[in-house]
Amino acid sequence: MKPTPEKVLVSACLLGCECRYDARHNRDRVLERELGEQGLEPVPFCPEERGGLSTPRPPAWIERTGAAAVLDGSERVLTDAGRDVTDAFVDGARGALETCKVHAIRRAFLKERSPSCGVRQTHADGRLVDGPGVTAELLRRHGIAVTGVEGRRDTD
Repeated sequence: MKPTPEKVLVSACLLGCECRYDARHNRDRVLERELGEQGLEPVPFCPEERGGLSTPRPPAWIERTGAAAVLDGSERVLTDAGRDVTDAFVDGARGALETCKVHAIRRAFLKERSPSCGVRQTHADGRLVDGPGVTAELLRRHGIAVTGVEGRRDTD
């Protein structure tokens, strides 16, 4: 009998889904190959779409410092025009956590530099800063191991 593959959460844009804010993708064929070689089953997920934002959508960033402040309620996520999209980002992060619970997922591979999925870097106050995005921070708080992936790597 073949063992059940371990499911892992993966930013949908890394798997070729055109769900980025600009309706493009960040397909990463190296990640796809590595997941297959390790016998991991990707569960695609876009927190921003899950939170109710359209694709395409305006670019957004964390208001001042970081995702922890957003989750703790002291900062917002704003579009480049100043529209508050905090609820959508937090709802999307909660959806990611719920998906992890439903599928017994303990690991996630997330798109680096995203205000949702960034693991080592995200956007705050209109610039690139060190620290996680909203989804990465929430998953980490709940014991999910998050790995940042740049995206757009090819196998050639």
